[in-house]
Amino acid sequence: MEFKSNKSFIKENFLLENKTAEQLYFDYAESMPIIDYHNHLPPDVIANNKPFDGINEIWLSGDHYKWRAMRTLGIEEKFITGKNTSDKEKFDKWAYTVPFTVGNPLFHWTHLELERYFDIKMLLQPSTSNEIFRETNHQLKTLLPKQLLKDMRVEMLCTTDDPIDDLSSHQKISLSLDGPKVFPGFRPDRIFGIEEENYLDYLDALTKASGNEILDLNSLLDALLSRIAFFHENGCRISDHGLEFTYSSHYTFNEVNAILKNRLLGKIPKEEDKMKFNSCVLFELFKMYHDFEWTQQLHLGALRGNNKKLKKQLGADVGCDSIGDFSQAKNLSNLLGKLNDIDKLTNTILYNLNPSMNEVFATMPGNFNSDKVEIQWGTAWWFLDQKDGMELQMRTLSNMGLLSKFIGMLTDSRSFLSFPRHEYFRRLLCNMIAIDIENGMLPNDISFFGEMIQNICYHNLKKFIKYKS
Repeated sequence: MEFKSNKSFIKENFLLENKTAEQLYFDYAESMPIIDYHNHLPPDVIANNKPFDGINEIWLSGDHYKWRAMRTLGIEEKFITGKNTSDKEKFDKWAYTVPFTVGNPLFHWTHLELERYFDIKMLLQPSTSNEIFRETNHQLKTLLPKQLLKDMRVEMLCTTDDPIDDLSSHQKISLSLDGPKVFPGFRPDRIFGIEEENYLDYLDALTKASGNEILDLNSLLDALLSRIAFFHENGCRISDHGLEFTYSSHYTFNEVNAILKNRLLGKIPKEEDKMKFNSCVLFELFKMYHDFEWTQQLHLGALRGNNKKLKKQLGADVGCDSIGDFSQAKNLSNLLGKLNDIDKLTNTILYNLNPSMNEVFATMPGNFNSDKVEIQWGTAWWFLDQKDGMELQMRTLSNMGLLSKFIGMLTDSRSFLSFPRHEYFRRLLCNMIAIDIENGMLPNDISFFGEMIQNICYHNLKKFIKYKS
């Protein structure tokens, strides 16, 4: 399956449907710097700033979006994650897959990335695979990680880091005068796996990292507080939690203390006790974030690791996750409300993975926003960060909240080539507003909407997250 022409379809007015959209994008949005406040880039690669081994390392390895598409097409796993398969063979299979991805955001992202980073203006398909593989690898010999970020006007980015991380790569980056600012993000998801077989091993690692021996609930919270303080000293101002739903069960401190002590003795808790433990720890962490004036994030709704066989073979985050259908509103309201009642609610970003709940997430922030605290419904996430998903998220936010206060796009990516997603978002934002202007639904005031667009792309976020300057 191939296109007859190899020429790129991406024109200057890509996704911009009228002259007003073009004016808004090129005069206001295009040149804005990028603050990528949530991604999964490896900080050690930025710190070392050495040439990549090739296009596969930077583009295919670790990208479970591509892996998922290739599996859907029936590509053998050895050409996706196999250790004994050459880079060229894997790249050829991806090139074979790309024409089948039409309609999927991967098709747009692939060609935006080829053009923006490598100035390659041809379609990736079997007939062009050799040339594109050769040219990208040639350019990557001199394209260093920091330069790639600079080329995309990345001013600051925030990685996703486990509490036990020593942050040595971030410390090395902070001493460098070149490249964007890079800050850690506190992601303590593993602390909520109390039922996992290796949980005690993780607590041992947390003990070593914090210097606090974990014997009970108080000492566990002390260990987490110690790591939060350490992250704060190293520039962190944001936390993140990837949960199926918000933990908000009723519990007493003594109950949770007993649950943890039993786990330390080797007893796996029942589901009800697991929820009590997780609810308590999440609440206590959120109070700590407030005290450090951090922003907190909740990524909600993913049903992860569905293919148990593949998870056992390859681990987590390998393309076997999907949208979940969990109840969200009541628990989320309970948690935010409890924090609000004791004046411990900090700036919060909520991400929704199930589009049927867009209205729930659009209306929740308005319950708790004030002159001191701002709750944001974050950008369309994961399976939803495509054209329809982003437009629907922004339309729903506009209908039920304030689009003008929106904090815009992030990559949520493990790839250094993913930053054209900001361009993709900005083009869609400008086009959406321009269509309403052209249809007489908004005033034809380009300067007003140009300023609003620049705020969404950059300024709103810079005010929202209090990063160390």
